Amino acid sequence: MCGITAIYSYRNGSSLVDLRELAKISDQMAARGPDGEGSWISADKKIGFAHKRLAIIDTTEGGSQPMFLTNGNGEVRLVITYNGEIYNFKELRQELISDGIRFTTQSDTEVLLHLYDRFGSAMVARLRGMFAFAIWDNEKHRLFLARDPFGIKPLYYSDVGGVFRVASQVKALLAGNKIPTNPEPAGHVGFFSYGYIPEPYTLYKNILALPSGHTLTVGSNGASKIIKYYDPLDTLEKVSSNSKNVDQFITIKNSLLDSIKSHLVSDVPVGVFLSAGLDSATLTGFASQLSQDPLYTVTLQFEELVGTPADEAPLAEEISSHYNTNHVTSTVVGGEFYSELRSMLNAMDQPSIDGANTYFVAREASKLGLKVALSGLGGDEVFGGYSSFRQIPLLVNLLRWVPYGEFVGHLLRRSASPFLTKLISPKYLSLLEYGGNYSGAYLLRRGLFMPWELPAVIDSDMALEGWEKLNFIESTNKRLSKINHSKARVSALELMWYMRNQLLRDSDWAGMAHSLEIRTPLVDSVFFSELGTLSATKLDMAQSLDVPLPKSVLNRPKTGFYLPIREWLTANGLQNYGEGYKGWAKMVYEHFISRL
Repeated sequence: MCGITAIYSYRNGSSLVDLRELAKISDQMAARGPDGEGSWISADKKIGFAHKRLAIIDTTEGGSQPMFLTNGNGEVRLVITYNGEIYNFKELRQELISDGIRFTTQSDTEVLLHLYDRFGSAMVARLRGMFAFAIWDNEKHRLFLARDPFGIKPLYYSDVGGVFRVASQVKALLAGNKIPTNPEPAGHVGFFSYGYIPEPYTLYKNILALPSGHTLTVGSNGASKIIKYYDPLDTLEKVSSNSKNVDQFITIKNSLLDSIKSHLVSDVPVGVFLSAGLDSATLTGFASQLSQDPLYTVTLQFEELVGTPADEAPLAEEISSHYNTNHVTSTVVGGEFYSELRSMLNAMDQPSIDGANTYFVAREASKLGLKVALSGLGGDEVFGGYSSFRQIPLLVNLLRWVPYGEFVGHLLRRSASPFLTKLISPKYLSLLEYGGNYSGAYLLRRGLFMPWELPAVIDSDMALEGWEKLNFIESTNKRLSKINHSKARVSALELMWYMRNQLLRDSDWAGMAHSLEIRTPLVDSVFFSELGTLSATKLDMAQSLDVPLPKSVLNRPKTGFYLPIREWLTANGLQNYGEGYKGWAKMVYEHFISRL
């Protein structure tokens, strides 16, 4: 992975690109790219790019960035700064060679330049991978940005005072000291509502995320245009009760093999994050079959959970032995969490109540010398593994028929909450108010603080403005209206919110903190187009392996992942934050607010 920076001064009279600002932004992302760096500023100082490189494909100097295409006179036509991996770049490269294109490197970066040169913004439809990049078109005087279909790789931008700034991290943009830090209420409310900040928002009004599956073009007059080119909900609209496929197991197996094989493309060794779950176990089984090199697997264990059903290390070690991988189990204790707390919070780009587990397992993988690791992230969303797939439809079907349920629930909650909030969960008080529709039921299942609790943790005016701007209930139900299958609706919710805004974002910052690229074969547009319309289960996925998993793994009861945050905080004298994830959220938020 890498860190990218772009500054475009599009307005006459606005400040020109400052090499020092460009360097400050880029240097903030040093951990994202320890293998090399580069920068470029145009002759008129209107546009500047910078890049921090983690070398995975074409590790020679030929893969360095920013990378250029020039005309016959040696003048720059196109410039790119790029973060990610294009898994089908060899096929695209061969296609371009067949059409007469001559390449000077073995990198996927050069493929992107030639694709843009030939297809323009339509190039994104041809890409399979995770990516965020900026291309400067010198002939058309425009800046082109693109982000991958699921938002695996981040891309943030700011448009202030006639200057358009782009970077892989929010903190990097702030490091340039040119962007006002006025708060964005939707970002603050989003964090306390869900434990993460939903895109396109950040904590700051003047910094936005380019949404996943979108491109953005900025012209010479500053006019910008955002276009959506991919939406996984389009696939989920095709799911019906008759979506079973007579060749389902063959489809699952072939799709898994194809995606995992694509995600193993690398010029450096690739490992696997291995837990006791079916997702990572299936990845390990197929990856050990496909990998040309010895496969490394890494498992995270928590000392507080050793010997309990929540301890995943024993089964992970059994899986490793079964597939003959080089395995390492890393045990984390509360004191270690405390000693790493400051470093972890500093690495976190946007506030999140998750990611600590990925931070520690990525650290261990990095110690092994790995630059790339596969993760089973996405399996629960695609194959319906979360308890939400059962609980949400059940709750909605139970409460949707209550006459005036939302109105009555609101009145009951308002009258009862002053007396019962210390006795029962706020979510139970909100059942009738929110439980009669899918987005409301999802808020009950995944939410951190209920909307009516927000004024107790942030300014009341900010809470009201932010919740209205998010418009979560109404806007989400509208997006779900074209999806008829209950499993597909829950899958859409988990993909749109939890996976996109928390799991993938946490994987990025936690992996990059240790200069580790985390790849997600189960979060892939080609894979999803093939399996997203099927009513397949995680057991179907696991049973597609040629070398079956041990029965102890296949028959293991589904258990939610547990991170002993409460125990860690309390054990380290942080009792004021010992409310589990709510307390952890307050600590994380205070860390970020202290920087405003």
